[in-house]
Amino acid sequence: MTGEIKHEWPLFEVFVRAKRGLNHVHVGSLRAADHEMALHHARDLYTRRNEGVSIWVVRSEDVVASGPDDKDAFFAPSGDKAYRHPTYYSIPDSVPHI
Repeated sequence: MTGEIKHEWPLFEVFVRAKRGLNHVHVGSLRAADHEMALHHARDLYTRRNEGVSIWVVRSEDVVASGPDDKDAFFAPSGDKAYRHPTYYSIPDSVPHI
């Protein structure tokens, strides 16, 4: 079997939104020839009991994530940005509830 060319379908990440959910949750990965096939396979694999209302499929190579070294730059508190805190804004008396 030396010299045999092996072709693999691309890997897709699957996200499903549940009936009672507001967000899509990563449920797994699968291989498919294209996005349409990935959607069909995802439906068959991850929503067999009618628990989903929406499916997203994304090629794994297109997913970009932050790494552990980026933790401070991405998630450090932004205390120097007062506009991100509700104390920065004055609430008019005419607004009953916030």
